[in-house]
Amino acid sequence: MPVTIDRELCVGCGACVGTCPVEALSLDDEGKSVCNEDVCITCLSCTGVCPVEAIKEKE
Repeated sequence: MPVTIDRELCVGCGACVGTCPVEALSLDDEGKSVCNEDVCITCLSCTGVCPVEAIKEKE
């Protein structure tokens, strides 16, 4: 199951974008992280690099 991103917590640092091995994450027009769920392999590498813990595994 892909990840979920809390847009209120996201500071748009892009750390998650740089760590995603399949380029499923990007920054939108507001500078917030978004996940392409069709591409996400749920490796969760992004959750470990997010400095504000805005990314979580979907339940």
